[in-house]
Amino acid sequence: MLRFLTAGESHGRALVTVLDGMPAGLRVDAEKINFQLRRRQAGHGRGGRMRIETDKAEIVSGLRRGVTLGSPLGIRIVNRDFRIEQMPSVTCPRPGHADLAGLLKYGLGDIRDVLERASARETAARVASGSVCRILLEYFGMKFTSRVLKVGGETNPGKFDAVIDKAREDRDTVGGVFEVVVAGVPAGLGSYAQYDKRLNAGLAAVLVSIPGVKAVEFGLGFGYADKPGSECHDPVYYARSRGYFRKSNNAGGIEGGISNGEEIVLRACMKPICTLLKPLDSVNINTKRSAKAAVERSDIAVVEAAGVVAEAVTACVLAGAFLDKFGGDCLEDINSAYRGYLKRIRK
Repeated sequence: MLRFLTAGESHGRALVTVLDGMPAGLRVDAEKINFQLRRRQAGHGRGGRMRIETDKAEIVSGLRRGVTLGSPLGIRIVNRDFRIEQMPSVTCPRPGHADLAGLLKYGLGDIRDVLERASARETAARVASGSVCRILLEYFGMKFTSRVLKVGGETNPGKFDAVIDKAREDRDTVGGVFEVVVAGVPAGLGSYAQYDKRLNAGLAAVLVSIPGVKAVEFGLGFGYADKPGSECHDPVYYARSRGYFRKSNNAGGIEGGISNGEEIVLRACMKPICTLLKPLDSVNINTKRSAKAAVERSDIAVVEAAGVVAEAVTACVLAGAFLDKFGGDCLEDINSAYRGYLKRIRK
């Protein structure tokens, strides 16, 4: 079973991730991980933290001479802005953030103790693990892309920067919609046999776990509600050269919880950042009196970066399903099983 965990706080010493279950024999280039980490930090509307941090992955276990051993991969990303012990207390929760709910759940007296871990800074560790999973899947011919479809209600990419700049001038924030596409995914990943084995269920779970993501759809998504079945399902065809295929992909590459051989297409809605330079009404947790919400250093828009994080967590789920299907110990054995499977389903 492929799995990963992350640890670390926004202003702690480092972010750490452990990726367990990768097969032996895969060559891992740390620069490929660092490339994805740089992509996560990019995008118009990012805040001051991105000018401080230069995220770089240090692989501390699981490799020898650049090749996986089959043992857990440990990756560390050092925080340059390491000052958690000196950070001031926070007493006024920000609407939309984990501040108040986390404070109540854990019985804490300082919102700082919540926001340091709840911060989206943690997603850098997810991108690190997801980048290794991506290397595995790219070895087997899969390709990942993401793009921004909407920012602050605007759908013209040429106007995205202007929308973000206007929000900055207004001391506000904006959200949007991004899309992730994975090409080259074989039919047969996932299962209908149990609810938690359905591929779309696993993907939906990791997507909504990204801070700020509030809605997810696959393929036609909410558009299914507006069409009859005769117009929205994907007819099946066959050609000896390529096997079964579709001329449309409203299903987004998944039917019955199983990949069907078409591109995986998913979209997610990212809400506006919760930290506002013109803070909303809140309550001081010590005095219980009305106050304005706390203001932390933050971004104006992160839709592009959220798409990069979504690519990474999507890779983690697909890699897990791929290894469940074709075995998980040795890359050579997995490759043999995969090639044999493709030969069988194309008959």
